This record gives sequence, C-alpha cells and structure tokens, in this order.
Amino acid sequence: MATTGTSSELPGKGFEKTRRAFLKNGIIVGALAGISGAGLISSCKEKDEGDVTPSEDLMREHGALNRVLLIYDSLRSSLQQNESFDPVILKNSAGIIRSFIEDYHEKLEEDFLFPRFEKANQLTDLVQVLRAQHKAGRILTEQIMVFGNMKSVDSADDKGKLVKLLSDFNRMYRPHEAREDTILFPAIKKVVSRNEYFSLGEDFEDKEHKLFGEDGFESMVEKIAGIEKQLGIYELSQFTPQL
Repeated sequence: MATTGTSSELPGKGFEKTRRAFLKNGIIVGALAGISGAGLISSCKEKDEGDVTPSEDLMREHGALNRVLLIYDSLRSSLQQNESFDPVILKNSAGIIRSFIEDYHEKLEEDFLFPRFEKANQLTDLVQVLRAQHKAGRILTEQIMVFGNMKSVDSADDKGKLVKLLSDFNRMYRPHEAREDTILFPAIKKVVSRNEYFSLGEDFEDKEHKLFGEDGFESMVEKIAGIEKQLGIYELSQFTPQL
C-alpha cells in the first residue's frame, strides 16, 4: 500500500531550488545593505573629517595674526631705514588686529576657553598671563592706530615711538601665540568632554560667520594678502635664503 509524504521525508528538488534562490537573494540584499551602510559611514566620516576643530580654528587664526606681525616687521624696518609708507597700510593692518584678533579671536578665548581652564584648575597661571597680555595688546593697538590715522609719520620722535610700539607688540605676541599653540590649545580636550569639544568648534564657526560672513576667515586672509602685496612681501620665495 502506497504511503503519502510526511514532514519527516527528505525535501524534493523543487524545495532545494527554492532554498538556493532564497539564499542567493539574501546574500545579494545583504551585500547591497552593506555597501549602502558603508557609504553612509563613509559619508559621516568625511563630514566629521571636514569639520574644523576648535584647536585648528584658533591655530589658523594665529597664522593670520603671524602674517600681520610680518607686516608690522616690514613697517618697522621702513621706519628704521627712513623709508616712507602710506599710514593707511598701518591703519588697515591694525584694524585687522582690532576686529579679527582682539574683538573676535581673543574674545573666543576669554569667553569659551579661559573660564573652563580656571574652573578645572588647569593651567591657571598661564591663563592669567594670557589675559594680561590681551589687555596689554589692546592698549598697544589703540596707540598704533593713532599713527595709522596720521597723514604721514615724518618726525624722528613719531618714528621712534611707532618703532617701539610695533616692536613691543610683536615681541609679546610671538611667544604668546606659541605658548597657546603648544600648551593651551592641546589641553582643551582635558577640560571638556568630547561632545563639548566639537560643540565649541560649531560655536566658533557661528560666531565667525555672524561677525564676518560665511567666508570670514578666507576674506580676512585676502585682506592681509592685499597689504602684503602693497609692501612687496607677498611672495613667499623671497624669504628663502641664498645658500
């Protein structure tokens, strides 16, 4: 007597074909999902890598400051060699220091960084000196701008005073920014959480765009380059020594 198939019997060829198709389709879907997920991760990674961190933001602004210090060096050299220059160049350079460095960059440090280090009781002696130097720098800039508003700087007395102001400013700010770049900024992550660290970067960018527009940093660099070209110190190759 013939028996009918039960669940205990081996599956037929039709079932095996269906099973293979199912596995094949599953592999394809899984692979596509993996590719899609990898693309999403890659996209997020690229976005994160494209963001400017707080330390990078502050350091590149120090680069802009350094270029103005070179402009001050050039103007001081002209004064010492009795070479004339248009005081508007001095006015515009000091204006960049006032608006971009003192009223923006240093305010970021004073409002967002210094209080956090003080609260954490970290690098407090350094922060105290940096605060004092910010205050001194603003006084120097105010005095430098007086000469920038003159029609000309001709008298020996005026030249001597301006040379000292420019020398004092540069002498203070070169070690000032070097100490921040090598000690203060690398230590930011020690006084804030990871999320707060990247949030600071967004705060800095928002402040920059609010004060100077979407291309705030880039436009400031262009202004500095324009002054360098006026003074003939724009081409980097001229600073290479002849060996």
